[in-house]
Amino acid sequence: MPADLTASPGSGRSGGLILLALLVIALFACTAFMTVGVTGGWAFVLQLRAVKLAALLLVGCAIALATVLFQTVSGNRILTPSIMGFDALYILIQTSAVFAIGASGLNLVDKRLLFLGQAALMTAFAALLYRWLFTGAVRSLHLLLLAGVVLGMLFRSVSNILQRMIDPNEFVVLQDRFFASFNTVDTTLLGIAAVIIALAAIAIWRMRATLDVLGLGRDAAIALGVPYKRTTMTVLLLVAALTSTSTALVGPVAFFGLLVANMAYALIPSHRHALTLPAAALIAVICLVGGQTVLERVFAFNTALAIIVEFLGGIVFLFMLVRGAVR
Repeated sequence: MPADLTASPGSGRSGGLILLALLVIALFACTAFMTVGVTGGWAFVLQLRAVKLAALLLVGCAIALATVLFQTVSGNRILTPSIMGFDALYILIQTSAVFAIGASGLNLVDKRLLFLGQAALMTAFAALLYRWLFTGAVRSLHLLLLAGVVLGMLFRSVSNILQRMIDPNEFVVLQDRFFASFNTVDTTLLGIAAVIIALAAIAIWRMRATLDVLGLGRDAAIALGVPYKRTTMTVLLLVAALTSTSTALVGPVAFFGLLVANMAYALIPSHRHALTLPAAALIAVICLVGGQTVLERVFAFNTALAIIVEFLGGIVFLFMLVRGAVR
């Protein structure tokens, strides 16, 4: 749905206050994550937790920004980047690697090389798909979404065939890679991921005014002088880079972006991306860091954080589908 950009100045002020409140909550969650339950060896514990905190911050920001951008260009608040088949492609890459060189051989590959390879393949897939659809005879975003769904089904089917031919012992190792994990992030990958996400975030922030116009819809954006094709391609490539980086870092996460993006829309009384983008990122940080703190201290790691956030995101997805059907 095209955005209404006629918000009053009061909406901007109240949105700024909400952002400030979210920032305070996020800082409190980060402080609690770093300090709660520390009984001795502060230097060691803080260093260990700082690595986990960095991973949570990077993944939260990447997923939140990618989802808001994708929903802006698609004009639909139910869709997420996972519909383009990124998760299925990630599983296919992992399955193909284990099928070709085995789980033991995969473990011998340099983690940074593997990370960059996965991110590059997923981004290249998106670039080829977008270029083919936006430079062909038919330039339709709906066709792009349909192609993403169909290719996702194709990737899953190929993955299932390969998985049936893999040794059962290696399949057990492979299966662990199919689910998002915020506790087993390789520290050597954080620097690379931070650079990619930071560069993407800077590019997005510089485009925030253009994104506001893009949210009005294709016809309005073209009428207001926005180069729609080039801008949409740029935004989708940024989405691909952010999604592929977060997926390669912790694994596939389907509904978390949907959850935080719609919470940001509900809290911020404005459609300006200067407010909704940081709000979604802060909400993602609060959910991940706060949730991980509660799991560590209350549930003692008996429950995976990814399961909880995906469960809540799935509920939000079903609620939005039902509400749309009723309307």
